Amino acid sequence: MGPIYSLGDFLDMVRRRLFTIFCVFVLGCLGSLWFAASRQHEYETAEVLQITQPQIAGELAKSTVEGSSARRMQLIEQRLMARGSVLEIIEKFGLYADMAALTPLQKVALLRQSVRITGVAAAREGFADDGTISVLTITARMPTAEQAQQVAREFGRRTIELSTATRIDQARETLSFFAEKEAALADQVAALEDEIAAYRNANDVTLPGTIEFRRAEIAAMNEGLLEIARERIEIRRAADQAQATERPATARRLQAEAGQQLATLDAQEALLTERKAELEASLQTTPEVERQLGAYDRRLEQLQGELGQMTARRNEAEVGFRLETTRQAERLTVLEPAPLPDYPVTGARKTKALMGAAASLILSLLAAFLLELRRPVLRTARQMERETGLMPVVSVPVMDTRTRRGLFRRKA
Repeated sequence: MGPIYSLGDFLDMVRRRLFTIFCVFVLGCLGSLWFAASRQHEYETAEVLQITQPQIAGELAKSTVEGSSARRMQLIEQRLMARGSVLEIIEKFGLYADMAALTPLQKVALLRQSVRITGVAAAREGFADDGTISVLTITARMPTAEQAQQVAREFGRRTIELSTATRIDQARETLSFFAEKEAALADQVAALEDEIAAYRNANDVTLPGTIEFRRAEIAAMNEGLLEIARERIEIRRAADQAQATERPATARRLQAEAGQQLATLDAQEALLTERKAELEASLQTTPEVERQLGAYDRRLEQLQGELGQMTARRNEAEVGFRLETTRQAERLTVLEPAPLPDYPVTGARKTKALMGAAASLILSLLAAFLLELRRPVLRTARQMERETGLMPVVSVPVMDTRTRRGLFRRKA
């Protein structure tokens, strides 16, 4: 059975419970004032970093740092928010020095909550999202304006340094890997060439390129032998003709000259024949030697191909490393440095106190209403008629004979 049905009932309740309403309202206002005074102002500022595109087109000089900028920024954020890095910033600027009761872990948690790093995705090219970020915003909220500016700029500086160091380290590791791989392949090629040379010497096999020369030399010797045979025939015919036509003395002299010429030709023929036999012997190899030489050649060709590919990749890695060290690739720049905030972002203390007073008034009226619900008494004839439908004949007021002094009087 509710006691409040009209404005008169409400005003009557306020009159009866004025002391309770006053006490609850005063206590609430005091609590609001204490809460507003204990709340500390917070200042917020933001530093904006821009991810600039490479100065040289990727088709001409490609960087070896792969992956989307969003993933790299995520890794950098994780390193920035690491406990060691956060503690360094707290010690550098003396943050939370007035909160001696806080442990280092609690201070780290507070700073992590006070700093936000957000990125704005770049415009898409087509329908594919490549994870590229165009702008990175670092927002810091601290108790003082100077601390907010210092923290935002410190996080921005560390972000740029970590981004540069990460890209240079990745490019350096890539260049080092391909350089080591190229050196290893070069050593393998040199060792294989030495092995092939030793195998050829052990099996008396000529080096590549001399086979054609020796074959040409053998062909020339064959022509020389044929020429010697022709000259021998001509000398013999001339000697036979001189014996038949000349006088005996002249014929004997010509026969002696012909014999000397034939002896010379025989010596030349023997020399050429011996040299030809040596060359032909040097060209003769067994099928097993040929098979092994073919395997060596294939292996050498494969290693040389891998060495060529590795040299090309090492050159690309060197170009990428130079792009990173000279800061001509993708990099972070400060687009808007963190300004010194003029006003706190938290609400004014006076506003908080007024809101607390309004809440205290509502709470005091609610407390009075709850007390009325606790004792639902029919106090007027109108209430009785409304609740029971009976018209009272006589209303006897309650007479309070107790004398009370003071500003407030309660009526039972």
